[in-house]
Amino acid sequence: MNVRLPKNGAGNMQDMLKQAQKLQEDMANLEKELEGREYEVSAGGGAVTVKINGKKEILSLDIDPDIVDPDDIETMSDIIVAGVNEAIRRVTDTASDEMQKLTGPMGLGMPGMGLPF
Repeated sequence: MNVRLPKNGAGNMQDMLKQAQKLQEDMANLEKELEGREYEVSAGGGAVTVKINGKKEILSLDIDPDIVDPDDIETMSDIIVAGVNEAIRRVTDTASDEMQKLTGPMGLGMPGMGLPF
């Protein structure tokens, strides 16, 4: 069985490979930029404020002294957990949204391939 490729087939493949390489570089640059971002999230009506970076590392945790009740540590703990979880969600959602802008609404095309064709 003989298969004929169009005369310009090699050029198209090279263009696709260049596009894939450019996309890979753009994604790496975006990932680095996202890791450098900082986010601040509040929970419990501002009782707890969490500052987190794009690597999902907690940079600071501020607790309003008014919620510190030695007889109700559970409520304070719940508010802290809610704040940290919301901060992590914010980082994850932002990274996902930014990557989708870069790769387009269809993602990267073929599942598992990481290429836009």
